[in-house]
Amino acid sequence: MSDVETISVNRRAEKLTAALRRDAAMLNLGVARGLLGETLIDAGAKRRGGIEAGLRIAEICLGGLGAVRLTPDSATPRWPWTIAVSSPQPVIACLGSQYAGWSLTHGAGKDAFFALGSGPARALAQKETVLKDIGYRDEADVATLVIESGRPPPPEIVESVTRECKVAPFALTVIYAPTQSLAGGAQVIARVLEVALHKAHELKFPLERIINGMGAAPLSPPHPDFVTAMGRTNDAIIYGGRAQLYVTGPAADARALAEALPSRASRDFGAPFAEIFKQFNGDFYAIDPMLFSPAEVIVTAIDSGESFHAGAMHHKLLDASFA
Repeated sequence: MSDVETISVNRRAEKLTAALRRDAAMLNLGVARGLLGETLIDAGAKRRGGIEAGLRIAEICLGGLGAVRLTPDSATPRWPWTIAVSSPQPVIACLGSQYAGWSLTHGAGKDAFFALGSGPARALAQKETVLKDIGYRDEADVATLVIESGRPPPPEIVESVTRECKVAPFALTVIYAPTQSLAGGAQVIARVLEVALHKAHELKFPLERIINGMGAAPLSPPHPDFVTAMGRTNDAIIYGGRAQLYVTGPAADARALAEALPSRASRDFGAPFAEIFKQFNGDFYAIDPMLFSPAEVIVTAIDSGESFHAGAMHHKLLDASFA
């Protein structure tokens, strides 16, 4: 059995969710039992939540395999507070856990529920191709799911999730917060490293050669409008995000990856994300997927010691989005 096979993102996240529950009052969170016995943590819907809660939720999304911190940074002087992420297991942490790729839907019409599930539960359910691509499957009797939503999932979704994860309802924790909230926005921006990994995967770079990584992006101000809030969190990464990947193999491959990774390579680059979203009539999937990547990257080829820089920060576009 390899060291990777012994890593359980759900068991590691369980310790972090227990701390989240203990500190619920301090973090302005609501903790309740759902109709089926699941634990529901409201981090920004009816409860206020906050930035600290968002940082902790981001670490839960990473399956306990990454550190997420808030730090001042002169790289974006008008928006100096930056979310920094690092992981010694970036592929599992980001693509095996954090990536929001599990589509959860129930009902129709105005009462329909839709959310993209992220977090460790994905590694149990194995509903996405990317999990098979990276060859990671978790085995645990507990599960944690994170969703961007202003309300908890209905019992039908909870039942489906527990069935797919093969856990009892009382062993499931669901953390939810809308993008407009402080916690919701922070945990989205903390995906700056994840989008770099996801784009590397889309570019067919061998993920087993990515052995360490870090990323940083400015903390965007919240906004009560969903599209504006979503736009700001995306712009934080697309126009202000930075990532560094450490890779094995030929330096030429590292150089090619660096040149292809930055967001400026996308056909849709160049306007605040909310404007792009409206341009495509709210069809998220019509937007060029290559847009979702950091503005600036460094790829370090550890076998040769060379580092390759590409992309740049785009302060005017950040200001247009955040102001």
